[in-house]
Amino acid sequence: MKAKLLLHTCCGPCVIYVIEQLSRDFEVTVYYFNPNIHPRKEFLARKNEIQKYLDKNNIEFIEGEYDTANWFDKTKGLEHEPEKGKRCDVCFGIRLRGTIQKAKELGYDAWATSLSISPHKNYQKISDIGKQLEEEYGIDFVDRDWKKQEGYKIACSMSREEGFYRQNYCGCIHSRRD
Repeated sequence: MKAKLLLHTCCGPCVIYVIEQLSRDFEVTVYYFNPNIHPRKEFLARKNEIQKYLDKNNIEFIEGEYDTANWFDKTKGLEHEPEKGKRCDVCFGIRLRGTIQKAKELGYDAWATSLSISPHKNYQKISDIGKQLEEEYGIDFVDRDWKKQEGYKIACSMSREEGFYRQNYCGCIHSRRD
């Protein structure tokens, strides 16, 4: 029997390749926890795209709380930070902590995130936060830089084949503005 893994993701194009890779060793459940994604219409478009794909492939889906007030509170003062800046670090922390808390609550053996597949995300920051949370909560963090070995390129190809909606910004209202 495979170990159970909770996989955080933000969108279909980011998760498709990661699911394929992790499913070799884990029973994967996808966790959509993204209080950073604005406006709500965008949040729902991404969620619905993922859900449709997961339903088609019999992969379990869990939706996290859409607590935008907390996200805005925690990122206050960081509105003008660039992509990969301090605002992103805080945002990663919020979403990764929420993921490991859900993994612990539901009894998962491990957890991971698809965030590191994006060339616009700082893998080392994601990795450092994941390792810190692994130590704090005692649940294995599957730490991978998914963009390596052409992972990003493969994911893009897979998402085109699926006809996935592709957003043109990270998700938060500040990245949309920029």
